[in-house]
Amino acid sequence: MTPPLAQAAQPLFRFEWVADHLSEIADRLAEHLTLVLAAVGIGLLVSFGLALAAIRWRRLRGVISSVTGILYTIPSLALFALLIPLTGLSLLTAEIGLVSYTLFILTGSILDAIAGVDPAVTETADAMGYSRSRRLLAVELPLGLPIIFSGLRVAAVTVVGLVTVTALIGLGGFGFFILDGLTRPGFFWTTIVLGVIGSVGLAVAIDFALALSERLLTPWARRKAPA
Repeated sequence: MTPPLAQAAQPLFRFEWVADHLSEIADRLAEHLTLVLAAVGIGLLVSFGLALAAIRWRRLRGVISSVTGILYTIPSLALFALLIPLTGLSLLTAEIGLVSYTLFILTGSILDAIAGVDPAVTETADAMGYSRSRRLLAVELPLGLPIIFSGLRVAAVTVVGLVTVTALIGLGGFGFFILDGLTRPGFFWTTIVLGVIGSVGLAVAIDFALALSERLLTPWARRKAPA
């Protein structure tokens, strides 16, 4: 009797499986996007506060840089393992971990953006009677937006990849499909490929959206000097 060859004959990617699971794919896309936006948004707010503290108390800058740098270098699996005993297999665990990885990038970009403003511009603002806070909000941050957006783009793309790891705690967005495919007997390549392509595609889409937002918010940054 000829042994069955069905397993060997299966295609690498089954489009019919994708067609039958479109609603689940949409749900995982929404989950992945929500985790990314929440982490980057919260990370930006926390980083802004840390940057203000570093500006106000210069001695804190080294401490903030060291702490956020250490958090950034901790392997994601190890960080989630440390958090699970405290916050369980929860959304909070995922977001604490994801936000932690944005702080080093975003805090650094905000500080670099402010430091990169031409001193002549800040001196002019001071001469016009601007307070320190008004100068920061009306002059330094707007002029530093290109650098801040560069940090945002790096942080967002980083978080898109890290979200896939949260599949290990029951979330993960497209990472759910990767884990599902890896844990099936013999691997199920359709979900693995889908998860990888979905994650990469989302990273590209978010990066493009942020680049477009930067262009819209900083038209002055791309004006060419007159010949």
